[in-house]
Amino acid sequence: MNLRLDNTLARQLEKFRTPWKADEVPEPGLVLVNRALAGEIGLDLSGCDDAALARLFTGQERPGDIETVALAYSGHQFGQFSPLLGDGRALLLGEIVGPDGGRRDIHFKGSGRTPYSRGADGKCALGPALREYVISEAMAALSIPSTRSLAVATTGERVFRETPLPGAVLTRVAASHIRVGTFQYAAAHHGVEEVRRLADYAIARHYPDISGAANPCLALLERVIEVQAALVAKWMCVGFVHGVMNTDNVSIAGETIDYGPCAFLDDYSANAVFSSIDHGGRYAFGNQPAICQWNLIRLAEALGGAVIEADADGEEKMIDLLNGFGQRYEAHWLAGMRAKLGLEGEREGDMALAKALFAAMEGQGVDFTLFFRRLADVPADGDEALHGLFNDPEAIAGWLEQWRARIAEGWGGKAAMDAVNPLYIPRNHKVEEALAAATAGDLAPFEKLVEVVTHPYAEREGLEAFAEPAPESFGKYVTFCGT
Repeated sequence: MNLRLDNTLARQLEKFRTPWKADEVPEPGLVLVNRALAGEIGLDLSGCDDAALARLFTGQERPGDIETVALAYSGHQFGQFSPLLGDGRALLLGEIVGPDGGRRDIHFKGSGRTPYSRGADGKCALGPALREYVISEAMAALSIPSTRSLAVATTGERVFRETPLPGAVLTRVAASHIRVGTFQYAAAHHGVEEVRRLADYAIARHYPDISGAANPCLALLERVIEVQAALVAKWMCVGFVHGVMNTDNVSIAGETIDYGPCAFLDDYSANAVFSSIDHGGRYAFGNQPAICQWNLIRLAEALGGAVIEADADGEEKMIDLLNGFGQRYEAHWLAGMRAKLGLEGEREGDMALAKALFAAMEGQGVDFTLFFRRLADVPADGDEALHGLFNDPEAIAGWLEQWRARIAEGWGGKAAMDAVNPLYIPRNHKVEEALAAATAGDLAPFEKLVEVVTHPYAEREGLEAFAEPAPESFGKYVTFCGT
């Protein structure tokens, strides 16, 4: 194994990390390793047997003289500010520079208590580790910016939640783990100078093209607004519900990060909530764009002192950028919806057409994913292609007339629609089936699910069950954060 790691964050931002080691574990065991991802990032695992990989991916052996660290950050959790959160069960192993020149973090999740654990055990159970693995890999296959999953290893321990569960460590890969909450931590604990240092580091790492900006913190805010608007628009176009959009779960790099109580929509509803702790629906599916903007306002607050020091009009400029979030988001969402609806060219009524679709779907029990796949069949097969999805097929009749009139002006065709509308997603009932089997010792259903959802667009014979909605017996789906 040739594992040459760097750690620029630990060297350059010493106030944002605490050196720490993973807990010793009694019996490391390798569950799976993402060798394709390892190749992409330039991680050479040759010459390593499963035992060596299990020790590496549980933090029992550190390559070279690398020092693992726990990262510090703050965050608004369900709207309430916590000045000190941090990696309560995670460690940054280091950074690897890939063949493409990109720098990526390699990060453990579930490696034990840290100084930021706040009384928790710092552990992760096998089920939540595998859940993040399959969903993050599915997101990557859908071309949605995301952290990636490199490996899952068991620890030989039992983790106590509602019941004793097998313990595990997830190793994930990210552009970085700098969050909105990291800037909040800098502002709350260290002041403007440290905010500027953090911003300079984030710009050099993620957005070097703005390094010469007259007001770097303002330029950084604008860039993060843009990448977050694009990211959440992609979530909305595939029916993904993050579930816990706290500011400590918002990546400066514009990646989907921290897969806890997340899920994909089955039946469409703007009010869909899957998290067991989101009692008020703060992070419901339809609220995600507004919550994204709220989180970006918190980033602006953290950057504000540095922005205003550099420009007396900095506050007004930040407000203008934040007020422009909606326009940026809608532009990204509409581009995605035009592709999903097969619309060629741009017409003034396209936004109204897209929004009218979801008004027609609300309350009709319509499977979100299957609707867009079957819509592509309507020109050849008629409205009947969709009738079975609606409680009342008349609810969509008027909208289909409008859509037909629009595609008469330019339609990309069924093949183009199928190329952007997935058939295979991590359906909640299939995820739970696979996790139950894996926790009981049978990894085959999980490996099959990963293979299916990482090739989401082309229909394949024999995979019909992976494209079907959950049976009625599955009931209302509830997810948990896994801590």
